[in-house]
Amino acid sequence: MPRFLRALSPIVLTLLLAACSTGGLGLSAGLSQRMDTQGAKLDRSTALGVVNQYRASVGAGALTEDAGLDATADQLVAQYSKSGTQPPKPAGVLDIRYSAGYFTFAETFSGWRNSPTDAPALTDKAATKAGVAAIYDPNSGYGVYWVLLLE
Repeated sequence: MPRFLRALSPIVLTLLLAACSTGGLGLSAGLSQRMDTQGAKLDRSTALGVVNQYRASVGAGALTEDAGLDATADQLVAQYSKSGTQPPKPAGVLDIRYSAGYFTFAETFSGWRNSPTDAPALTDKAATKAGVAAIYDPNSGYGVYWVLLLE
């Protein structure tokens, strides 16, 4: 891919995600679904698909969804919402990304991608599997909490 197109890819992805989070282009509801309601369910496959599109734009291989990592992410995000403190990275996990206060995965991903500390983890070529989770806790400080595990 020419250098110009490689540089343009993250910008286009950002615009698509921004449009998605505002209901703009009719992209997948899995990206724009608000998680700040009781019973909201994260579309993990769509979320991982966005991460994989970003990884492809920088030459990193695709991550596969891992049920065990999803289960661990579920446990960690519940702990995070109850304590308000980011739990430690589990043994064997390459990296963990946290977020809180964003209502949609599009917003969360955009925050990670634009963070100098989070973005390198998203594109770590050593990562091959992922688990992602979100939880809504109306009695917590941020409401919605997110965890992404990379292995």
